[in-house]
Amino acid sequence: MVENMRYSNNDREDIKSLTLSELKEQMESMGEKPFRAKQMYEWMHKKLVTEYEEMTNIPAALADKCREHYHYTVLKTVRVQESKVDGTRKYLFELADGNMVESIWMRYKHGNSVCISSQVGCRMGCRFCASTLDGLERNLLPSEMLEQIYSMIRHTGERVSNVVVMGSGEPMDNYDNLLRFVELLTDDNGLHISQRNITVSTCGIVPKIRSLAERKLQITLAISLHAATDEKRIQLMPIARTYPLKELLEACAYYFEQTGRRITFEYSLVKGVNDTDEDVRQLAALIGHLNCHVNLIPVNPIKERDYVRTERRAVEAFKNSLEKYEIGVTIRRGVGRDIDGACGQLRRRYLEK
Repeated sequence: MVENMRYSNNDREDIKSLTLSELKEQMESMGEKPFRAKQMYEWMHKKLVTEYEEMTNIPAALADKCREHYHYTVLKTVRVQESKVDGTRKYLFELADGNMVESIWMRYKHGNSVCISSQVGCRMGCRFCASTLDGLERNLLPSEMLEQIYSMIRHTGERVSNVVVMGSGEPMDNYDNLLRFVELLTDDNGLHISQRNITVSTCGIVPKIRSLAERKLQITLAISLHAATDEKRIQLMPIARTYPLKELLEACAYYFEQTGRRITFEYSLVKGVNDTDEDVRQLAALIGHLNCHVNLIPVNPIKERDYVRTERRAVEAFKNSLEKYEIGVTIRRGVGRDIDGACGQLRRRYLEK
């Protein structure tokens, strides 16, 4: 899926970011039998062990060689906050270099969903998001994205049904690592999560949306829209200056044309900013021709901004008005509001302390 590339952490290659075929090549280069690669791959990506010593059918000499030549990514759990309202858990993880990322575990009737980060920080500058306030520190390796999921599974002892790449960071700004992450996550020899159960959210980097479309994956693409005019969207999302709505909507149509997958539009409702009757009419005119679904999100306020959440009654009215235009729409269940639920909040508060 992804061009062969070197994934490294410090001076050693990152073994959890390698595909099974690449791991076989590595084993052969060390004079080992190829079947060792599959054994190790399953220990890492299916049994989710945290160190070479737990791979009980791997010779000690091979474990020693791997320890010398490869970095083995495991995240340190710094904090877990559990909502008293809905049981949602927010995790703060420390990476090998001391950076922090956060993830969310959510329970639904249809199964457990996780929301993970793709970068340390973010450079997109969206006005309602805490993860972008300090800018971008660095991209996450594929293994560091996977390990957020693996760590939560180990902690809860429960399976994951759905994965959303919608935490801190812009996934399309970490494009190659994102593709490798999807490949490893969906591999038969790992967790084997269906592509259809993976959602990737983007603020709208048009060239990457088109590149992703040409991969013809079956993941769900979620577009952070949040406004129906360029003028208003620029106020909320600086990326709109580079990629106006016309280009973005054309890329969305191309994604559907190439994949057959319905687009999801994320629309965070901010009181008095983008929740009026006129906003409904403009939104319907903008996306009504597309095979799409709108996910309304009452914004999670952050202390660094003065945005206010739209009241529940107004959210319902917005939904009902959109449905009159025959546009599919749901209101996202608000989770984790009592545990720093907004993207980047927990990491930022921890760093401030």
